[in-house]
Amino acid sequence: MEQEKYAIIDIGSNTIRLVIYTRDKSGRFSESENVKAVARLRNYLTDDNALSEEGIQVLIDTLKSFQEVTRHHQLEAIKCVATAAVRQAKNQEAIIQRVGEETDFTMRILSEYEEAHYGYLAVVNSMSYKSGITVDIGGGSTELTLFEDRELIHFHSFPFGALSLKKQFIEGDTPKNSELKALREYLEQQFLSLDWIEGKKLPLIGIGGSARNLAQIHQEKIDYPLSGVHQYTMKRKEVDETNEWLGSMEFDDLQRVEGLSRDRADIIIPAVEVFNCLMALIDAEIFALSRKGLRDGVFYEEMTKDFEMPVFPNVIEESFYDLAIDYDINLTHAIHVTNSSLMIVRELQKQGFLALTEKDHQWIRLGSSMYNLGTYIDSESSNQHTFYLLANRTIDGLLHKERILVALLASYKNKNLFKRNATSYEGWFTEEELEKFNIIGAVIKFAYSLNATKRDIVEDIQLESQKEELIFSIQCREDWKPEQYQVEKQKKHLEKLLKKAITVHFHE
Repeated sequence: MEQEKYAIIDIGSNTIRLVIYTRDKSGRFSESENVKAVARLRNYLTDDNALSEEGIQVLIDTLKSFQEVTRHHQLEAIKCVATAAVRQAKNQEAIIQRVGEETDFTMRILSEYEEAHYGYLAVVNSMSYKSGITVDIGGGSTELTLFEDRELIHFHSFPFGALSLKKQFIEGDTPKNSELKALREYLEQQFLSLDWIEGKKLPLIGIGGSARNLAQIHQEKIDYPLSGVHQYTMKRKEVDETNEWLGSMEFDDLQRVEGLSRDRADIIIPAVEVFNCLMALIDAEIFALSRKGLRDGVFYEEMTKDFEMPVFPNVIEESFYDLAIDYDINLTHAIHVTNSSLMIVRELQKQGFLALTEKDHQWIRLGSSMYNLGTYIDSESSNQHTFYLLANRTIDGLLHKERILVALLASYKNKNLFKRNATSYEGWFTEEELEKFNIIGAVIKFAYSLNATKRDIVEDIQLESQKEELIFSIQCREDWKPEQYQVEKQKKHLEKLLKKAITVHFHE
């Protein structure tokens, strides 16, 4: 059966990129091809804002190389959109005509609002922030949005980007102190022209290649244990320190920085100055990276146009539904294990063995719903596969620490394996948190054994605490002997952590 594929071509001021999306068995679209060309169209804008013939030819040649790829794949549709460099060109109608006549593509120029709106759509459909300020710095423009309760409130497009800032303020490959001072003063003046930025105390969410490079540079610098940058976060101090470190280098050294694309070496400092300035004005504590951007926003709009609902109601639920489909998880069984886990932790809370927050209940729901998904690969070593799959897959809506936490709970086998898996993330969790999540992991394993035959027979769980013993009363609607055998095998993990003997009584 032929797979359903769509393509988007994003003609930016710095790069032109072709992305092909393929529908998987869950119905979710994911990138299957991603081709990039560094065209720097912004540099071909003349003094009177026309895209030169040389620049138009660079665009045409790049699109012709892309059409060799798009002709190879059987695509349902191709969207070709252009941003600031073409939008700012006074000869844009002639450019559109040339593209239509000389290539397979029909080019659409996005308005400032559309460019900002698509970035906002990408963020709210792939991250869990309810409110925030997004910044998408391209080569020739910078888009800002403010969203609250996941609704777009304000947007603005500035007619400057990393390339134009470099051209305007920095003469050589790296800036002098006087050039940096002038750049910073200019940025602050520009951003303060908006009355909805200063002192907002919201996270700053970066979109685009320069933001991605900043996250990659920091990850390499601190020897970060996870792969992937989507939803990666940096503190304001870390952004500032990275900026100073980059600014202290000679250009040859800058080009060799791990995580930095060589073609961005000359524009990374102006871009990070934008992030730094905005964080200070917003009084933002967190810089978060969204790997999803304009292209994904265009795609979300296209894929949801029939539903009149471009914003997903719940990003995390959407992600975990995709996981369940991808790894053939029995959803009825998963819901039953989750319900049993929640009944047990509530009983333990009543008896004073656990103190849980509402967030903790969310982790219990997610960890228990994904428990043992590694059986999809191999039942014998399912715990190890479960941890690896969840820890190394981008899960929209979960920050990296949260993803590791869910992986620790969903892969729980015993105290030693939990500790071994957590070791790579030393400093991410406090001792108190690890102790609490160790108990929760053992509870989920216990709850999983209560549905060993996947018959969903448990209806209620009660707990009585005696001096040296915990007595579980499990109400079932069918014969429980297979579950009883599994529970007797697995209860030792909970006994060790709670330091109490456990007796389990089953009854109808």
